[in-house]
Amino acid sequence: MSDNLSTDSKYLSDSVAIVTGASSGIGEATAEALATEGASVVLAARRVDELEALADRITTEGGDALVVETDVTEEDDIDTLVETTIDEYGQIDVLVNNAGVMLLEPLERADRSNLRQMVEVNLIGLMNLTHAVVPIMQQQDGGHVVNVSSVAGRETMTNGSGYNATKFGVTAFTDAIRQELSPQDIRTTVIEPGAVDTELPTHITDEQLLEQLSEVDMPTLAPEDIARGIVYATNQPEHVDVNELMIRPTGQTMN
Repeated sequence: MSDNLSTDSKYLSDSVAIVTGASSGIGEATAEALATEGASVVLAARRVDELEALADRITTEGGDALVVETDVTEEDDIDTLVETTIDEYGQIDVLVNNAGVMLLEPLERADRSNLRQMVEVNLIGLMNLTHAVVPIMQQQDGGHVVNVSSVAGRETMTNGSGYNATKFGVTAFTDAIRQELSPQDIRTTVIEPGAVDTELPTHITDEQLLEQLSEVDMPTLAPEDIARGIVYATNQPEHVDVNELMIRPTGQTMN
């Protein structure tokens, strides 16, 4: 990646970026934005048809994309994702851990399988993939780990105890590895979106909560708004490490 932003119109040329949860929402928008900046993007998610359609759009626009079907809760899938990327490109410069689920419900009505799924997808999958990629970045003497958390990783909310726990974990994990990896020229960024118009609310199965949320009039961001924040962080000169970006829509006063 370039040290000098003024010398290259595509700041991420010759870079390789893995984006999880790339089949929709923030992941999809981020993959397109990184490809526009010149990165070869590796698209990781479970829904292959959506990934293939995204890859087609990227390549039609002159970009480079590779589809790797990935369930981040499966360690074999994580290893395959990393190995396939290295086999194809020989490097990993940016990792965007974006895959996540939001199964909001009051604790007394919570399904334990929902709590487990959020921990496994939002936190354990992110940690395991980072664990797999960091040694490669260390061998390269550089790289950038971007973890998508949430404002719910900084402030708790009613009916979100399980989701809060996972996102607080993402935020803490990111800052802890920052302290380990920054001396090795590996940058870390935690992205904390507020309300974004994505599929996440459709994950909620609690009917009472869905009815309550339908009555809330809250402004939302587009996935592309968060993607621009991720591009901003990854486009900085190598000596600049944007550690944290919290991005809310103007007018959002609650979590």
